[in-house]
Amino acid sequence: MMQQTSTEQLSIERPVDEKGAKRGQWTYADYLRLPNDGKRYEIINGVLYMANAPSYNHQFAVTKLARLLDEHVDQHKLGVVLVAPFEIHLSETAKPVQPDVFFIPAERQPKMGDKYFEGAPDLIIEVISPSAIRTDRYIKFAAYELAGVREYWLVDPRLRFIEVYTRSSDTAEYELEGQFVRREQLHSTVLPDLVLTVDSVFVPLPT
Repeated sequence: MMQQTSTEQLSIERPVDEKGAKRGQWTYADYLRLPNDGKRYEIINGVLYMANAPSYNHQFAVTKLARLLDEHVDQHKLGVVLVAPFEIHLSETAKPVQPDVFFIPAERQPKMGDKYFEGAPDLIIEVISPSAIRTDRYIKFAAYELAGVREYWLVDPRLRFIEVYTRSSDTAEYELEGQFVRREQLHSTVLPDLVLTVDSVFVPLPT
């Protein structure tokens, strides 16, 4: 098993107990009373989650994905690509969430001065940190599925793959579109003309 680096161990995403609300009873009003301390806070089903500064590998992937998607979306005037920190109010039970990268189509694009987006983006991408695997794979997976996010990508910088899930119109549940690795080109239902090679979003391997 690969050893986690010290920078990866700095990334923490876990349920936390803070003054102001009992575990499992957090509301958006409680969130607004939290200190502006540079941490990323999210509330899902009444539980407060906190993430510290992520690793270099994580942020490299986030930056690459955001840039590649933004170039494609901007070129075709499809909408807007944004990154955390920015609040998304998915529902009363998932408010706020702050995905790593997300796409909102032009007809629902936030307006100048908006402090949050209310509703489900068409595409959400989470780059997995070692400490956030359970949160991204299960807790956020279920929240995004329930809220109607059409497509969800799970990006793993350590194992160097991208999983793409699309929401079935028949069952309203996520189905695995594919797990893409190395030199494979990813397929997206939301952005069908996007050309993205998996290796291009990760830190280059030593030669």
